[in-house]
Amino acid sequence: MMTTGDRNQDCLEACAKCQQACESCAAACIGDANMAECARLCLDCATMCATCVTLLARGSRWAAQVCAICAAICDACASECDKHGCSECAQACRRCAETCRAMASD
Repeated sequence: MMTTGDRNQDCLEACAKCQQACESCAAACIGDANMAECARLCLDCATMCATCVTLLARGSRWAAQVCAICAAICDACASECDKHGCSECAQACRRCAETCRAMASD
């Protein structure tokens, strides 16, 4: 059974990985008009993941609420990335969404 501290660390690590994947994906998408929505969602997702990492690291009382929003953005980003074959980013987003939902349910 995972403790709250384990869930926090798991979520923090998943958010950090997702942030990196989304930043890389966005950089690859920029300049291609067909990839504009993917780039925008990746940038939004990366920003939200960075916020989650910050709040989780300092034990903010707002972390669970922010994680719930992050999960929704990660889901949208994963769906968009799937459309364009950005599988590494989509996978990181799905993992992050899963861990964020677990944090939000605490």
